Amino acid sequence: MRVITGKYKGRHFEVPRSFKARPTTDFAKENIFNVLNAYVDWEEEPSALDLFAGTGGITLELLSRGCGQVVCVEKDPLHYSFITQFLDKLGDKHAFPVRGDVFKYLSKTREQFDLIFADPPYTLPDIQEIPDIILDRNLLKPDGILVFEHGKSHDFSGHPRLVDHRVYGSVNFSLFR
Repeated sequence: MRVITGKYKGRHFEVPRSFKARPTTDFAKENIFNVLNAYVDWEEEPSALDLFAGTGGITLELLSRGCGQVVCVEKDPLHYSFITQFLDKLGDKHAFPVRGDVFKYLSKTREQFDLIFADPPYTLPDIQEIPDIILDRNLLKPDGILVFEHGKSHDFSGHPRLVDHRVYGSVNFSLFR
């Protein structure tokens, strides 16, 4: 896992081969963050939520770019432990890892974020519902953006709050406001 840009640019963290997570490729990550530059003012230290954090690669990228707060939610205990270990090594006090179920977290939190990044397993049974859960719960601040990573078998083109869709290889990103 490599950090693309920002204060941690070039840092590498070895992800154990035993991990079940599918990290966002460097190619897709670099391109979607280039798109996000049009939606996010990194100088304002935005708040971010990383759902289904997996290896923590997106959390790391968000911190590196200057987010003032990043909450990352991961259910798997090994993945959560890996994330907390590299955050401890960084010593970055802007990250707040949460070990737990994303759907339970979403049902309880009252916090709003400038940026929400959700990268669920592509085979998750209720994957289509996730954007509406986030949007209906009003978890985005005004002018906030939701980045939803998904496979090609899901189509959000008819969603009323979709503002952009990008494809990088087999990775799809749908952006909502």
